[in-house]
Amino acid sequence: MISTGPNFFKLLNLIYCTIIFSSFGIYDLQAQSSIQYDLVLTGGRVIDPETNLDAIRNVGIRNGRIIQITSEPIIGKETISVSGLVVAPGFIDMHVHGIGNTEQEYQAHDGVTTAMELEWGLSHLKDWFALRESKALINYGASVSWSHARTLAMNMQQDTCGDLNKINTKEAWSRINWQSSTYTAQPSYYQALPVLAFPGLMDNIRKDLEAGGIGIAVPIGYHPGASREEVFQVNKFSKTIQAPIFMHVREGGILAIQQAISDAAVTGASLHLVHLNSMTLSEIGLGIDMVNAAQKAGLDISSEIYPYTAASTFIQSALFDEGWQKKLGISYNDLQWVLTGERLTEATFSKYRKEGGTVVIHMMKPEWINAGMRSPNIMIASDGMPYAKLAHPRTAGTFSRALGKYVRQDKVLGLSEAIRKMTLIPAKRLQDIAPMMRLKGRIQVGCDADITIFNPETIIDKASFDKGLEFSEGIIHVLINGIFVVKNRNTVHNVFPGQAVYGKFKR
Repeated sequence: MISTGPNFFKLLNLIYCTIIFSSFGIYDLQAQSSIQYDLVLTGGRVIDPETNLDAIRNVGIRNGRIIQITSEPIIGKETISVSGLVVAPGFIDMHVHGIGNTEQEYQAHDGVTTAMELEWGLSHLKDWFALRESKALINYGASVSWSHARTLAMNMQQDTCGDLNKINTKEAWSRINWQSSTYTAQPSYYQALPVLAFPGLMDNIRKDLEAGGIGIAVPIGYHPGASREEVFQVNKFSKTIQAPIFMHVREGGILAIQQAISDAAVTGASLHLVHLNSMTLSEIGLGIDMVNAAQKAGLDISSEIYPYTAASTFIQSALFDEGWQKKLGISYNDLQWVLTGERLTEATFSKYRKEGGTVVIHMMKPEWINAGMRSPNIMIASDGMPYAKLAHPRTAGTFSRALGKYVRQDKVLGLSEAIRKMTLIPAKRLQDIAPMMRLKGRIQVGCDADITIFNPETIIDKASFDKGLEFSEGIIHVLINGIFVVKNRNTVHNVFPGQAVYGKFKR
């Protein structure tokens, strides 16, 4: 009988990478000392979270993949010394809302090589993927928008995207698509979907999965009208087709977490709970225990946090319907208006809620974040927002903050563990629905050369709530598919090596 423990799956992935490696026509590993690589990184501290490699090595890259990792000298068309720096897998962000190149430049300077909109998903996925092709700085992907699919099923679609051919395809449409079809409080969000419309909802979801969607985004917390039956049926459907759900749970804190886990447990659905910190607040310890217990019981359930004590969302969303102060345990002054940085009053809250826009919500305590950072199975993801100068700093600094504040300064967790939570765990979480992820989140021969090189003594986030977005410090080089997008701390202009990450159902 073959063992199926952790080492077995490591071996499977090593075999997978070796097969990819062999496709280059290079079979004799010992003979590679005579190969000239496109790029050689010399003398760096190479950390691979899957094989537990943590040693000084030289890395040879060719045709966008890692071809050699060795302590022996190797030759490259370009050779860069990375002595004193950490050579890590590129950071994988499963939760972003800023999906254009403006945001991606900040993400790259935070060490992110793959960023995906999985909490809300996107409508018009086929068009979006086509418009981003050969135009992205870093790798990109998105889930299916349940919000959009159910609106279509209600025959209430209000397509505010306009004629796609008349919109700047590099930036504007992707941002318009996100803002118009998600956080704005559409009437359908407050209405129940009739049972007779459930088949149409599932057909709409299936259609966008076939466009390349990575699972199903179910931000139920923004849809007060959605019935428990509808959400349960979506869970059943996701199990049937073997596609994960990415869920922002209903209001209700830990009770909502219990409900989501219950639906997944009963149906067998694969479930990822987004930003556990802002969903559970003071009960994050219990939330972590629930996720850990679910995993030990064999349920396919995971979660994430971002390393900041403030949240951010649209003020016109259902989150701020009547009773929000009691629900969140905060008041007007805990809200910060992104356009100006001002703290709100009752009068300005009323004014801006009618206008619509983004607020930062100061509602968490440092010890709650520490708990999530310390937990081995809880991933790190940014929930990064669309660009605004005073946007939530997580948009630009999440991963550098994790390594600078929580690893180096506060010693909440170790360096290798933090890297694992930002690379290997999200890659493994997604690789069944998006097979391309098997070659990411790892520094191994045959894997994609998505690499982040940073100074562990200086890395830190520089963006702040008061001064706004800034590039992080200590990120020295970032490679996407073997091509520099950040080199010697500077953006490399006019290169677009980012590739689409498609779900397995793409036709």
